[in-house]
Amino acid sequence: KMTLLLVLVALVSAFGSSFQYGYNVSVINSPAPYMQDFYNQTYFNRTGVSMDGGFQTLLWSLTVSMFPLGGLFGSLMVWPMVNNCGRKGTLLINNLFSITAAILMGTSELAKTFEVIILSRVIMGMYAGLASNVVPMFLGEISPKNLRGAVGVVPQLFITIGILVAQIFGLDSILGTAEGWPILLGLTGIPSLIQLLTLPFFPESPRYLLIQKGNEEQAREALQKLRGWDDVDDEIEEMRQEDRSEKEEGQFSVLSLCTFRGLRWQLISIIVMMMGQQLSGVNAVFYYADRIFQSAGVDKNNVQYVTVSIGAINVVMTLLAVFIVESLGRRILLLAGFGLCCVSCAVLTLALNLQTTVSWMSYLSIVSVIVYIIGHAIGASPIPFVMITEMFLQSSRPAAFMVGGSVHWICNFTVGLVFLYMEAGLGPYCFLIFCAICLATIVYIFFIVPETKNKTFMEINRIMAKRNKVEIQDDKELKEFHTVPGRQTGKKEFSSVDL
Repeated sequence: KMTLLLVLVALVSAFGSSFQYGYNVSVINSPAPYMQDFYNQTYFNRTGVSMDGGFQTLLWSLTVSMFPLGGLFGSLMVWPMVNNCGRKGTLLINNLFSITAAILMGTSELAKTFEVIILSRVIMGMYAGLASNVVPMFLGEISPKNLRGAVGVVPQLFITIGILVAQIFGLDSILGTAEGWPILLGLTGIPSLIQLLTLPFFPESPRYLLIQKGNEEQAREALQKLRGWDDVDDEIEEMRQEDRSEKEEGQFSVLSLCTFRGLRWQLISIIVMMMGQQLSGVNAVFYYADRIFQSAGVDKNNVQYVTVSIGAINVVMTLLAVFIVESLGRRILLLAGFGLCCVSCAVLTLALNLQTTVSWMSYLSIVSVIVYIIGHAIGASPIPFVMITEMFLQSSRPAAFMVGGSVHWICNFTVGLVFLYMEAGLGPYCFLIFCAICLATIVYIFFIVPETKNKTFMEINRIMAKRNKVEIQDDKELKEFHTVPGRQTGKKEFSSVDL
């Protein structure tokens, strides 16, 4: 059952970390013109000449793109940090990045320096890179198997809430003003401060305590607190079993993860899902939304309210995913989510091309945007992170998150960098590329990715071991394949579509 402590841990870690990832994704959209004026004014005060257009565009692109670049650096820190400092410890240390960046951004106008904003965006990106990987890992490890999906979607829910709150605070009537933007940027430190003060009172991941620290007593204590009852022998036994199999494999580095045959399909699966998640064009759709609504006749001054309403739809649909992921399962949500994105990209291409000739096409493009966002919110955004937690055991999970997180941020950075050129070259047809990427991801998930709902980590591992054509010893788990060179299992060879 869901205990109060588990709810509180999920809320504190997601609000303190994931919320700010979302907040910083969209916080600079509304005050962009005022921030660019500040860049210009500062440059003028220093040099006596105005900044030329090209340089201003460069500075602004850096301000936007330094966040995903920082995210990549943060993802590269996941493996060493969660293994050495624990899941909870990493989240606590991570808050120092966020608080530092918030202070720097909040005081940048007083200090008359725009370089500090660009630097802070890198620091904030590093914070988000760590948070986006460590929170799902932490929550996935402390949840019982029948709630793992629901709790695993909570970080994504808070990312969407962060985006929505940044959109609301960024309205002209609130903080999206020439005076308000430093406060808007600086507010990001508050959730970190709350997490820093509250998270120490909650237990560390029992799996980390038992498998990596070898401290069964502390693990049992943490598990009893999280479950709300004393009899946790079954879960402890499952962890011990995992621990025994881990001892044979040892800790995985990223290199050994990439070369180990027994985890080949898991690794390919998370790379495909993470690429699909980012390259399906979600950032482009958000970016395009304002213009699509304007072309449909929404008054320019009201567009920001429409953007807020899209943010609200995103939150509501992700909240729905929290409640349906355990009943419908992961596969259905992934397939339905990418399916909706695929169809709406195709329809959007059509609608954008015909909106000058057919009057109601502009409304169809609005519907397409909304359907796309619903698809992303129920499947493509939240589920891949849940799947990384579920498809890997303790020894390989940090390295897997490091790979998955790096792919996530590289693709995010790439879309941000390339989209403007794609749009200039292809116009509305750029959405056909996103459509094709969604379709390819659907085909892969359909044939390869298993359902992981309500299964223990060991059971999921057995399913994938068949696919990887490695031998499993009845109760002891994955024998490391490359320890016995050239050996073939005497069992039936499984093809990639067998299961």
